[in-house]
Amino acid sequence: YQGVSDISRRLGLGAAVVLVMIIGGRIIPSFTRNWLVRERPGRLPVPFGRFDVGTIALSAAGLSAWAFFPTLSGTGAVLIAGAVLNAIRLARWAGDRTLRDPLVLVLHVAFAFVPLGLLIAGLAVFVPERVPAVAGIHAFGVGALACMTLAVMTRATLGHTGRELRASTGTCGIFAAVVLAAIFRIAAAFAPTEAVLLHISAALWIASFVGFAGLFGVMLVRPRLQVRQSRTAA
Repeated sequence: YQGVSDISRRLGLGAAVVLVMIIGGRIIPSFTRNWLVRERPGRLPVPFGRFDVGTIALSAAGLSAWAFFPTLSGTGAVLIAGAVLNAIRLARWAGDRTLRDPLVLVLHVAFAFVPLGLLIAGLAVFVPERVPAVAGIHAFGVGALACMTLAVMTRATLGHTGRELRASTGTCGIFAAVVLAAIFRIAAAFAPTEAVLLHISAALWIASFVGFAGLFGVMLVRPRLQVRQSRTAA
């Protein structure tokens, strides 16, 4: 039964994903460009433009249709088209050149869950017996939203407390934990009888955010450092 609560949940989740498309489409190319210009001159991200606007508009339309008409073939087609276009956006941001900087790389990895979620949600319309719709929801929630939230929180905390924008071993650990949590949660949707996948995902998700609190909480309750170790903006 597709009641009001189901529609509301999809609307809320869809709105959050659109915000990731908009804000991520601004900050990811910008932060990537800043790092590449300083560390690896060469191919740079394509700046935000008409292609991005069109992709976001199409994806937003697909997510709106998904909220109200999640089983219509037209909805599935638009979602899949949005997945392809967002994957192209991501490829244009030169994320493959940022492997040396986890703080930048994790932004690209987090955004990758947007086209993945759109693709899964679209395929679920056409082959629901093979692709569960709930897998797309988890790609959006545990994947795009949780990963992007953690990625931006760590970067903002370092920058706004006057610290160098560099990922420690612990920071890399919480990044790995939240990404793996998303992967295991999506896998659990495809294998609902394998409860261990769900438990692993939950443990990793908790570990990632508890880890953030442990590593960065002390920075947030202490005064900002007087001397910045890096001039790179957060």
